[in-house]
Amino acid sequence: MTNLSWFLKSKRKEFKLTQEDLALKAGVGLRLIREMEQGKETLRLDKVNQVLSLFGSEMGVINKSVNSND
Repeated sequence: MTNLSWFLKSKRKEFKLTQEDLALKAGVGLRLIREMEQGKETLRLDKVNQVLSLFGSEMGVINKSVNSND
């Protein structure tokens, strides 16, 4: 299970939502919710963030320095 799938499933259960409820509230398809919770590796970032926004979260780019002296 990926961090994203674990996060989404735990938040959904914390808020006592079914996958269907979450899909409806986020305005996305049930298939996307299932794919996210199953750890699908290729997902549209805009759709992921549409779901995560319900929990006050979002995914994005994190810059990592190759050289720690930068």
